[in-house]
Amino acid sequence: MEDGSRKLQYRTSIYDRLPPAGAGISLGIYQVEAACGPGATDKNLARMEEAVQQAKKFDVQLLTFPELFLPGYTLSPKLARTAAEYKNGLSIRRGRDIAWQNNMALILPYAEKVKNPDGSLQYFDSIAVISEKGDLLDSYRKTQLYGQQERNNWSFGESDYSVHSIFGFPVGVLNCYECEFPELSRILALKGAKLIVGPTAPDNYYTLPGGERSKVPYPDVAKILFPANAYANNIFFAYANRCGYERRGDDEWHYRGNSIVYRPDGGVIVEASQQQDTILIADCVPAYYGMTHPAPKYYYLKDRRPDQYRELIAPTVNFLNISATDMTLKTDFSKGGYTYPSDAE
Repeated sequence: MEDGSRKLQYRTSIYDRLPPAGAGISLGIYQVEAACGPGATDKNLARMEEAVQQAKKFDVQLLTFPELFLPGYTLSPKLARTAAEYKNGLSIRRGRDIAWQNNMALILPYAEKVKNPDGSLQYFDSIAVISEKGDLLDSYRKTQLYGQQERNNWSFGESDYSVHSIFGFPVGVLNCYECEFPELSRILALKGAKLIVGPTAPDNYYTLPGGERSKVPYPDVAKILFPANAYANNIFFAYANRCGYERRGDDEWHYRGNSIVYRPDGGVIVEASQQQDTILIADCVPAYYGMTHPAPKYYYLKDRRPDQYRELIAPTVNFLNISATDMTLKTDFSKGGYTYPSDAE
């Protein structure tokens, strides 16, 4: 029997015409079971081209792909270094050409290699943000790495969290685990973003670095956190996951396929159906939603009091680090205390 989940499905929430320049954007998310292993980048570049052609039928202006779409997510440190490319390498140049030829901006995640002034190399879980004119607006390097595998493979990035003009519309980008930090969404919203796009790779299960299988699924943060992110910041929020499987030797990853787009009032615009290869298409137009509170003069972004938030950047805090000890009924939460490292670890 043919696997129907690998047949590309379209789920759309679109209007009869594109919004005027700067008033909104037509967003596409490409959720698929992508290639991994030797030759994955070339195969996924071909799929990227095909995705652009399919999205073009619906007048998509910005198309995003899942985290580490080009090489695949399931990389060992050795494979990560082999797959990594410079930001002016063949893959990103090809992405830029396709964007320009099709008048479509791309958010294209890849493995980035960087040569430092001293000649040493660093490797990053990166996202190429490519404008509709084919310009590389940013090679965004993930600043919040999750788990031991990512920390084995990649260096921590640094960012000023830029907001990019795509067809005149302000768009910010976060990478997977970063979407779960409300501070980062707030920074982008304060800098003017009206849409945040988060390529991602959460799973139902995966093989841990020690060889055992994870005992619980990655939480479905798309349903838990992101409606609040959208609401609190009065933004559109898009989460772009992969689906299906990736395998590396005896190791296996099974992805959640929980791609989704939220509107500024926290409601769902369009979402994928778990394991189905899908292109989601959503017209994101702020004027169609308005404000979230009955008195429009008062809202979260405007009513902040920055002078009251100094504790948010304090290097020493008093919470109990529960990752260092098991919680029991006898746990004394008053005996906390944690100092953030001066450099990411």
